[in-house]
Amino acid sequence: MRRDAGERVGRGTSIAAAVAAAWLVLAGPAEAGGTAEVMHWLTSGGEARALGELRAAFEAAGGRWIDAPVVGGGGDAAMVALRGRLVVGRPPTAILMKRSAIREWGGLGRLASVEAVAAPQGWDAVLPPIVATAMKHGGRWVAAPIGIHRVNWLWADPAALARVGASPPRTWAEFDAVAEKLRAAGITPLAHGGQPWQDGMLFEVSALSVGGPAFYRRAFVDLDRATLTGPTMRAVFERLGRLRGDLDRNRLGRDWNVATAMVLDGRAAFQIMGDWAKGEITATGRRPGVDILCLPLPGEGFDFTVDAFAFFAGEGAGDAAGRETLAATIMSPAVQARFNRLKGSIPARTDVPLEGFDACATKARLDFLEAEGTDAALPSFTFEADRSSRAAIVEVANRFLNSDMTPKDATQALAKALDRVR
Repeated sequence: MRRDAGERVGRGTSIAAAVAAAWLVLAGPAEAGGTAEVMHWLTSGGEARALGELRAAFEAAGGRWIDAPVVGGGGDAAMVALRGRLVVGRPPTAILMKRSAIREWGGLGRLASVEAVAAPQGWDAVLPPIVATAMKHGGRWVAAPIGIHRVNWLWADPAALARVGASPPRTWAEFDAVAEKLRAAGITPLAHGGQPWQDGMLFEVSALSVGGPAFYRRAFVDLDRATLTGPTMRAVFERLGRLRGDLDRNRLGRDWNVATAMVLDGRAAFQIMGDWAKGEITATGRRPGVDILCLPLPGEGFDFTVDAFAFFAGEGAGDAAGRETLAATIMSPAVQARFNRLKGSIPARTDVPLEGFDACATKARLDFLEAEGTDAALPSFTFEADRSSRAAIVEVANRFLNSDMTPKDATQALAKALDRVR
């Protein structure tokens, strides 16, 4: 452990020095340094370590970091806190934010441009178009992306599978057969936290897996009523109903990282969770893809969410120097490499090599680039959709997973809920 800590400090120092040097070369209208208050919900073990790398690099570039964490998985609590801060005229300099919120606050004229950094650094040339587009409002950069998370991962403990003589499942039929063996052996098949956002995420990955990318887009982007009420949607709820039987009864209110710990200590065999789970896995010294397996859920498509920091304008939001130093630091290749190795995601920049990353990250990047080329890379609606449609979908998924609602009734309830927010 001491060797790991020393390595972390050494690498962090070299990365910070590289960022500081890069800033001196790329500095534009504002000088390096400044103050930035940063709101976020990166408070679990792996998340906090990743954020620590960003903070160290920002401070090495002369910045003064004011930390403003808001505990709450998925960022719901942070968005509530943000609205409260804006009401009293105290915006943060930057906040971890998803694409729908960037669009919302940009439309209200509350976000500050970081074009002075983005243009000379050539962000358009190093970011996937589907990511770059979401970081702009009115053609100007108002947010800086640091990492891309795959949502539709199945994590598996090979030791638990070995206890029941099972192989990693590649299809839902195989998964159901393994789950039956696990229950008979007293092992929870699927670790899950019974929080609304986790229920919504479990529903969305089931929808993509069962229906495929075109179905997912028609249902959750276009909100097409025929798709929402059709036989494929009913099949999605049937799959979710099978998964409902694989969950333990004590899941209500459980945080996602506590569910990950169930897999790590052998109480559960599987977890369906984004690859931020890797931060918890590596914190125990285990290797993602080796000691804990990463399996894409059955079917096509890459379900993703982007970690990005949006910048606020106005009095109380910090100075331009802090904002621009932070933007440059976030987009530093060295910082993106270190941050995402610890967080479990892949760098938002496509030119950052994955040297030292695990096998799951390598597969995630290959799958993402392939999916983007075939229009099968799909933003997560649980994290990326607008507030009203997201709330409607998550509420139905939450009710279904915590009741005896039938797939037929759930399909009708979903269509009615989305009718109200069209």
